[in-house]
Amino acid sequence: MAKAFISARSAPTGATSFSMLGADTTITGNVQASADLHIDGSIDGDIACNALVQGEASEISGAVRAESVRIAGLVRGSVAAREVVILKTARIEGDVAYDALTIEQGARLEGRLTPNGGQIPPVIAQLPASAPELVLPAAE
Repeated sequence: MAKAFISARSAPTGATSFSMLGADTTITGNVQASADLHIDGSIDGDIACNALVQGEASEISGAVRAESVRIAGLVRGSVAAREVVILKTARIEGDVAYDALTIEQGARLEGRLTPNGGQIPPVIAQLPASAPELVLPAAE
């Protein structure tokens, strides 16, 4: 049985807050957050957030949609963001749509790279609008 560790930290006015999913966290279902997310655990579902930072041991099975992403672990699914950073420890099995892209030497990508000129790719734009199982609001 997986334990959930979710924390939303308050940020000063005008600053961005973030939520963290710990290494011992496993979530099955979609995750939607207005805050930035730092994920060290496993998610089996789609993720929509402002910014995503993925830890090296983290696994995501589903589509990722955000303004910016920093991938260091395993992603099985498409990634769409204005700014994408793929670190050397990253493994992506899916397509990546981006405006700005950085890939460190040693990263593995099995999929297509698509510069999208600020447009959200149709595949990502058509993600199911079903109610997410977990919603993390931004801390005020």
